[in-house]
Amino acid sequence: MTAQLLTGAAEPVTDRTVVGENLSLPLFRTLSGVLAGHPYLKVVVDRAENTWHLLDTAAHPFHVNYIATRILGMDLTTLDAELDAFNASVYMDPGRRFLLGVLSLHTEQVTDGRERTFLVLETTEADTMHGELLSFFYEFVRARVDGRLPLLLKPANHGQEEELAAISELCVPRILSHELFGSRARAPLNPGEATGRLRFFRTREEYAAAEAGLGWADIVAMPCLPDDVPRVAGFLNTAPITPLSHTNVLASGWGIPNAIVRDLEQLVDKDGLDGAWVRYRVREDEISLERLDHEPDLRAPAWHQQRIRLEPPLLEDVPVLALHRLRSADRDRYGTKAANLGELHHVLDSRTADLTAFYGRPRPPREDLYGHLAARLGLNAPSLAELRAAAAAFVATTVGAPEGVALPFALQQHFLASSPALQQGIGKLKMALELDATDVLDSLCLQLQHLIRHTPVPESVTRQIRQAFAAPADPRGRLVVRSSSNAEDLPGFSAAGVYDSVTTAHGADGLLDAVRQVWASLLSPRSVRLRHQVGISLDDTYMGVIVQEYVPASLGGVLVTCDPTRREDFRNVYLNCSPGSPEQVVEGSVLPQQYLYNTVEGGGRTVALGSSGDGLSAATRARLADLCLTGRLLQSHFSGSDVDRPLDIEWLMTDRGDFRLVQVRPYAL
Repeated sequence: MTAQLLTGAAEPVTDRTVVGENLSLPLFRTLSGVLAGHPYLKVVVDRAENTWHLLDTAAHPFHVNYIATRILGMDLTTLDAELDAFNASVYMDPGRRFLLGVLSLHTEQVTDGRERTFLVLETTEADTMHGELLSFFYEFVRARVDGRLPLLLKPANHGQEEELAAISELCVPRILSHELFGSRARAPLNPGEATGRLRFFRTREEYAAAEAGLGWADIVAMPCLPDDVPRVAGFLNTAPITPLSHTNVLASGWGIPNAIVRDLEQLVDKDGLDGAWVRYRVREDEISLERLDHEPDLRAPAWHQQRIRLEPPLLEDVPVLALHRLRSADRDRYGTKAANLGELHHVLDSRTADLTAFYGRPRPPREDLYGHLAARLGLNAPSLAELRAAAAAFVATTVGAPEGVALPFALQQHFLASSPALQQGIGKLKMALELDATDVLDSLCLQLQHLIRHTPVPESVTRQIRQAFAAPADPRGRLVVRSSSNAEDLPGFSAAGVYDSVTTAHGADGLLDAVRQVWASLLSPRSVRLRHQVGISLDDTYMGVIVQEYVPASLGGVLVTCDPTRREDFRNVYLNCSPGSPEQVVEGSVLPQQYLYNTVEGGGRTVALGSSGDGLSAATRARLADLCLTGRLLQSHFSGSDVDRPLDIEWLMTDRGDFRLVQVRPYAL
């Protein structure tokens, strides 16, 4: 069956949708589009008519629109007015008439070096098909697809995985998402485009030898980029990493492309790309490197002339305070991280904040997503006041804020002023920055850092730190000492991974050493260079410190309240985790487990199993779904008027199974 799809005044587009026919590979290629590098085709099974529809991808981008207008005779205005109810009827009703899915075409290398072509069938991520319906769907499609093409079912979410666990793979052959995509040769991390000179390093040693000569027009490629990589035009990784690594957060904040290209070494050797000028593009469905035949006429990027101005910090003598006594306005005395943790305490303790604003924003054709939030919270048609109260209660019972104290900027200032040698060194550094004498910056910074680490702390400062932070029950107890600067989490300057945190401080002397190390990180060569590049004055830059008792973690990680590789996706939260502390994830010392959780319709799916190779239990994944919903709700408060601005949250799960949020900040987009 074919039809004409009229598109206003434009030329008619031929609709090649087929109903009731068996699917061959040539027909698949005729109807399919391409997504993330793979040909795909939308299918609709009509159980009432015992037939299926193979949709022409160019003419019908949405299953639901096709069913409503072409099968049921609805107009789009009526569909939009009833969209949520209609979606429930096709994605969640166990007795539904229509089964919606996507067939995608894949190839893999087999043992003798040949390629095997196979099809993968999956539903949308929000679909709640039970096991019997999944089996029926697979068998219906299998009977109508060319028998020479292997067909595998890919569960679209954890719920479907659990339903399929009771069904033999002989009856329903399957492949999990991380098995299908976890080993793919190319994967986008941060979208963007850059023209520059490709610098390919096979080892850390090669990179270290060339690092000093890297410039803003270089595109750096290596197995795994170091956290202290300088600001350049683009990143390329030849080994798997997570989109939530420090280097990708930097790529996001800097607005530069970043991707995993496992076959880069072969491309470099084949086309002589090392040192060549290239045009580098990263999109959701495309990663390309195009060699240029001449050196382009490039202008310095906008950030080269960028000037970020800070509000001058307040340096009057204020006390060391418990975190729960701080609010967000205290960032100009105690730093951003400390102030955000204080604000988190306030949100959890007072339960007065409106945490529903993200769901109240119109997302056409919907006026709001309040109904979806109510469903996630298990409520039936609540009033807005009831919904807000339930959201606040849910967050307060799901997560806790860390206890600890915050050291103000004033203590760092008293320490620096106590030493003539430190004052002299800072004066030399300021003069070098004013003269743009970048050749001596590193040595001046390293000398200053050494001085800070070994200069005695004045007794007045020492007394405030020791008095404010009562000794743990075990005087040798482990402390965590974190940075909290005013020069981070800024528009255009995230500073992810730039300043130090110490997670293994012990005793009074260890605490003072750790505090000095955190203070010294404000003057590291890298942090000084990065701030200087964007015009942040050293005079306006200060470091506060957070001190906490160490909390053992059975699981830890990072979540961002968006999908980093699909910025237009407002549904999903991306979560990484690994056994132990969150630092392992952000530092890249392990490849974490990676999950996506839908905070609108519900459900989650596994993206990658990481270094562990094992997935989490269903019970733990359900807890992580609650954590992700909590992150989305907190976004409503911490993002201010721009409720779509995502958050970056570090978290841990204690040995008792409780969640603690150890950092809340804007995610650099």
